Amino acid sequence: MTGIPLSIDILRRFTPLDSLKRENIAALAKKVQSHQLEGGKILFKEGDSERRTFYLLSGSLQLTNQEGSLKTIRAGSDEARNPVSAMLPRRWTAKAVDRVEYISIDTDLLDVMLTWDQTGSYEVSDLNTTQTAPAPDDWMTTLLQTKAFHRVPPANIQAVFMRMQRVNCNAGDVVIKQGDEGDFFYAITRGRCSVTRETPLNKDGIKLAELGVGDTFGEEALISETKRNATVTMLTDGSLMRLGKEDFRTLLNEPMLDWATYQEARQIVAQGGKWLDVRLPSEFESFHESGAINIPLYFMRLKLGTLDPSLTYVVCCDTGRRSSAGAFILNERGFDTRVLKGGLNVRV
Repeated sequence: MTGIPLSIDILRRFTPLDSLKRENIAALAKKVQSHQLEGGKILFKEGDSERRTFYLLSGSLQLTNQEGSLKTIRAGSDEARNPVSAMLPRRWTAKAVDRVEYISIDTDLLDVMLTWDQTGSYEVSDLNTTQTAPAPDDWMTTLLQTKAFHRVPPANIQAVFMRMQRVNCNAGDVVIKQGDEGDFFYAITRGRCSVTRETPLNKDGIKLAELGVGDTFGEEALISETKRNATVTMLTDGSLMRLGKEDFRTLLNEPMLDWATYQEARQIVAQGGKWLDVRLPSEFESFHESGAINIPLYFMRLKLGTLDPSLTYVVCCDTGRRSSAGAFILNERGFDTRVLKGGLNVRV
């Protein structure tokens, strides 16, 4: 059962949350809720490896292990200030003695926020350039929650937010236009956008996606060094944060991508991975890896629901440019990817 969002004061009862700067713990508080567990129910089992950090708010938990050891943690005790059985895999099975209330936080998100918090004096409020500007906490925390950001060095994350520029937009404004050169990477801080692609048979454009606060766009052209492959139009009034091309490449793109040689890629596929070819259907039909699935780069966002997040995808194209852009999109959404180094044209 899920409770209500928690206050800063409640989060400060626990360590190391109490070390976070006020701005950052406030951002975390907006994303964290309490949960309830009835007496006799299991919170987690010994050997579990799910990357969640648990704190006990009320009630008692009984911890047992296969060696027969037993201990009880009671809310409000000194021991309950710390995460419950934090080491992975879990060394204890945790069962509710009575009805308990607890907090569950994504461990990777917490680690990123703690590290980011401690790598400099930069604070969230620095982005609020005017009193009427929307608070950036939600979109920044949303970005930090994406699995891709967990792979970016904390100092880079700090630099990304410091170098981003705010752009205010009106409903109907075209932010990027299909066919233009790529210059910026964008994150939505307020409002919604529509992503469309013009085709020879549809001059009005096929709607590929609708984006909201925390969503990003514009990376494909920056990574692949090609022209924009879609048009992004504001559906409502809103605000965007944009990052220049070179800063994007240095601070975001490079740390997010894992490369694999052709032999490494074949081994990944042999172990249960999947080839994901982002070339055009005509290119795919000419030749492709056995068992590969084909999702053209410009349809990637539209087809995300057809992919299995439990698989490792080897993203490929002819040279590596388009596959890099495809992998970036997938990484932002928590997929495990490798990019085929050199592309299909230089398989060795």
